[in-house]
Amino acid sequence: MARFDIYVNPGRNHRNIPYLVDVQSNVISGLATRIVVPLRPLAAFSSVALPPDLFPIIPIDGEDYVLDTPQLGAIPLAELKTRVASARESQFVIQTALDRAFGAY
Repeated sequence: MARFDIYVNPGRNHRNIPYLVDVQSNVISGLATRIVVPLRPLAAFSSVALPPDLFPIIPIDGEDYVLDTPQLGAIPLAELKTRVASARESQFVIQTALDRAFGAY
C-alpha cells in the first residue's frame, strides 16, 4: 500500500465514485485507516467549470476522473483491497489540490 495508489471503491456509492486514491503519507503506518479522496467520472459532471487546482483530472485506463478533494476522508485499511493503478505521475496536482483544501498557499 503506497501513497497515490488507486483502489476500487468498496462502498455502496461505487457507481458514482468508482475509485479512491490513497493520499496518506507513507511515513504514517500502523494505523487501521487510510486517508483517501474519491475519484468521480468526469463525464458525470455538468458543464460547470470546476477550479482545476482543487479538482484536478486524473486519467485511469484512458478515462478521465475528477479528484473530488473536498470529499476526502478515512476508510478502514482492510476495505482497500483491489488496487487498480497508481496516480504517482499526478502527484503534483494532487498535492496542489490538498494544499488548496487546507490553505497551504
